Amino acid sequence: MVTYIAIGVLVLVVLWAIMTYNGLVSRRAMTQEGWSGIDAQLKRRSDLIPNLVETVKGYATHERTTFDELARLRSQGASQDPAQRAAAEQAVTAAIGKIMAVAEAYPELKASANFQELQKDLSDIEDQIQLARRYYNGTVRNYNVAIQQFPSNLVAGMGGFTAAQFFQLDDPADRNAPKVSFN
Repeated sequence: MVTYIAIGVLVLVVLWAIMTYNGLVSRRAMTQEGWSGIDAQLKRRSDLIPNLVETVKGYATHERTTFDELARLRSQGASQDPAQRAAAEQAVTAAIGKIMAVAEAYPELKASANFQELQKDLSDIEDQIQLARRYYNGTVRNYNVAIQQFPSNLVAGMGGFTAAQFFQLDDPADRNAPKVSFN
């Protein structure tokens, strides 16, 4: 009788360990999916930048340094580390803000249908980036909590699960999307 109880307890412990491990794998996969979502939206924004720059450049040829800076930032490539990627995206967001500020000085540019469409696309992409960041950071939170809570931290330690990084912006002013107006 005692051996049956011991075997039953052992089976329950093994089943618990398997379910916990699978839950951690699932949470890690959701975190990776969230990162992929951020990456996809940032790629969409990066693909839009040349069109935006070319449209504004036609009106504001004397703003060459602003255009060159944005082109340089865009060509730096994407890091897979959330902290490095966040820093790079802060710089891109600031440069896009400068481009939009340049555009404000040119009423004929602001009235251009092409520029208005680019502004709308940029605004939509910025909204999608915010959603992707929130989703990613939520999955990171859930994953990190799961690998740190007892007793799942025992399985996480044996399974090699490590904490994921949040996608954070260092400068609170950069938390806002670039100002895009449709005047």
